Amino acid sequence: MEEKVLRKLFLGFIQIHILHHAQEQPIYGVWMLEELREHGYSISTGTLYPILHSMEKDGLLIKEVIKVEGKIRKYYSSTDKGKMVLNEARNKAYELFKEIKD
Repeated sequence: MEEKVLRKLFLGFIQIHILHHAQEQPIYGVWMLEELREHGYSISTGTLYPILHSMEKDGLLIKEVIKVEGKIRKYYSSTDKGKMVLNEARNKAYELFKEIKD
């Protein structure tokens, strides 16, 4: 039960993390999985790709399909809306972390 609750809580953190990297440069799924794992998030492709698709549907990310070494790779970049949402999330996270740090 606790793992399920934490997973739901961390979903928002994962989305903020995705927006952060997608604003810096175009990202793709496997790279994002590795990046998230470096920060302690253990999610599968079956979890990540629906998140990316949902964020694209919500207008936070835009997808570009590129052929790389004979394979199709989908790159995601932040939209203007995604940048605005990330900025607001940063402000809210900063306020929250100031409050709960002690």
